Amino acid sequence: MTDIRLYNTLAREKQVFAPIDPKNVRMYVCGPTVWDFAHIGNARPVVVFDMLFRLLRHVYGEESVTYARNITDIDDKIMKRAADEGISIDVISDRYAKAYGEDMGALHALDPSIKPKATEHLPEMIAMMQALIAKGNAYEAEGHVMFHVPSMENYGRLSRHSRDELVAGARVDVAPFKRDPADFVLWKPSTDDQPGWESPWGRGRPGWHLECSCMIEKHLGETIDIHGGGQDLIFPHHENEIAQSECAHGGHTFVNYWMHNGYLTVDGEKMSKSLGNFHTVHDLIADGHAGEALRLSLLTAHYRQPIDFSLDSVAEQKRRLDKWYRVTDGVTAAADVPASVIEALADDLNTPKALAALDALATPETAAELKAGAQFMGFLQAEAADWFMGEGDASAIEALIEERINAKKSKDFARADAIRAELLAQGIILEDGPGGTTWRKA
Repeated sequence: MTDIRLYNTLAREKQVFAPIDPKNVRMYVCGPTVWDFAHIGNARPVVVFDMLFRLLRHVYGEESVTYARNITDIDDKIMKRAADEGISIDVISDRYAKAYGEDMGALHALDPSIKPKATEHLPEMIAMMQALIAKGNAYEAEGHVMFHVPSMENYGRLSRHSRDELVAGARVDVAPFKRDPADFVLWKPSTDDQPGWESPWGRGRPGWHLECSCMIEKHLGETIDIHGGGQDLIFPHHENEIAQSECAHGGHTFVNYWMHNGYLTVDGEKMSKSLGNFHTVHDLIADGHAGEALRLSLLTAHYRQPIDFSLDSVAEQKRRLDKWYRVTDGVTAAADVPASVIEALADDLNTPKALAALDALATPETAAELKAGAQFMGFLQAEAADWFMGEGDASAIEALIEERINAKKSKDFARADAIRAELLAQGIILEDGPGGTTWRKA
């Protein structure tokens, strides 16, 4: 069996992955808060951990891996959007959960085994809070239930923050009813016009951190193999998940391997609507960018490193895929995934090395191996003819043809020739005739 080495954020080192039960490998990744369309930064952990899901299934068997990715369907942003539109939070969360599934599917991310919703786990949340109160790790105050951070001796070991950093970054109000500034919310009261659920502490709603702990416990157990998410979730979210789960379960280890992907920037800057560099996956797909090209762009850097996203990069990866499709057109995929691809991915998901291995196989002699490896990684999912003559590609090709016609009219023959060469590089041949210019696949 292939050894998989993963970088464990908790240990700060790469470790050989040893599942609790090789016949029941369990992985959880923090999913979306469904109040709007997912942006391209949200898509990075989806694609990264989809790649890990594929690798684990390859090594341990498809039926031996359970991958849970939650949906947070109660949140202040959801509540605000619902109030602004004058509809219920269910309508908002259902709308954007559906869009999220479609958009991630367009990136060829496999469906997780389980997609639990926070609002379906209120009984489990209440039970965990009662357990934490009984053990002295939580307390009720003015309709809130608070986790008492000093009650956990080794709180902070995942993020390794100092006491001052823990307090400063806790993201909770320093309310007068808190016993310690670092204490965080497990349950908060709802006003009459806010969504809420009945509890022993009054009508209210859960804190964000509590949701994941309870969904993990119900679907995967007290101790799981892998927990993943973005680096921004290390503190406070994942730190607080550890606190809740381990204190509720008598100190039992919550997660054996913590994995976190790096940040994403756009054109060298933080993504921001005010900068005009904010891209949702939904809009990128609607604008004709191929899902496979977006997926490839997100895998060109090692998952733990920052990645800079740009439309130029997407276009570059589209050309890379064009070559793979041309080489493998009409070829049957090899029975086995190339060892060079598996070895790269088994070394802490080294996708740049795996993609280089695919490039090395992009020859007529090794096209079958290329197809097997690329399909394993979520690429070459279409027939070559459909890829080159897809709706988005056809529109782009027609636009270039129109530009070429205008260039010739203005006697810019250099640009006209450049367009012909650009299309030829993509496997598209232009044919000029009395009726105009037509195109066909090479």
